[in-house]
Amino acid sequence: MTRILFVCTANVYRSVLAERLLAARLPPGSVLRPESAGTQACHRPRMEETTRAVLERLGGDGSGFVSRPLTAQLMAGAPLVLGLAREHREAAVRLAPAAMRRCFTLKEFVRLANGGTAGEGRGGFEAVVAAAANRRGTAAPVPQTEDDISDPWGGPREELYECALEIAREVSGLVRL
Repeated sequence: MTRILFVCTANVYRSVLAERLLAARLPPGSVLRPESAGTQACHRPRMEETTRAVLERLGGDGSGFVSRPLTAQLMAGAPLVLGLAREHREAAVRLAPAAMRRCFTLKEFVRLANGGTAGEGRGGFEAVVAAAANRRGTAAPVPQTEDDISDPWGGPREELYECALEIAREVSGLVRL
């Protein structure tokens, strides 16, 4: 199995949605295994109810979820770590500096991985990650707002739903890779 680790702040909304929406969109028998963690997460024995409701509305499954904090051990086994905002990518790199070439924001990775030439990703998953890392240094910089998915914490349910739709679009881009 190839793990993809999504990271947000509390492992309540954004990373949870990314993990479970990717899982719902992967083809049967996929070798990819999405997971999530939070830079400031506290252990929660189940998914937050509004997150579950929004997730299920978009075709995901909320069963069996347990939140967890981001650790160096979690990162060590993940060939791709995707923050939902730049601050999450930066926290992951601070925790495990050797992982820098496999840490991106979700939007950054989709943008850079899609920026390759046709057939460039034929070397498998690791080759796509390496190619995206190589393009990071040559791609034109983008404003932070283009890489970050806003935190819906404390906002109305509609804001969480809009956040989930944005994540679903990016996750669909991952699946196409």
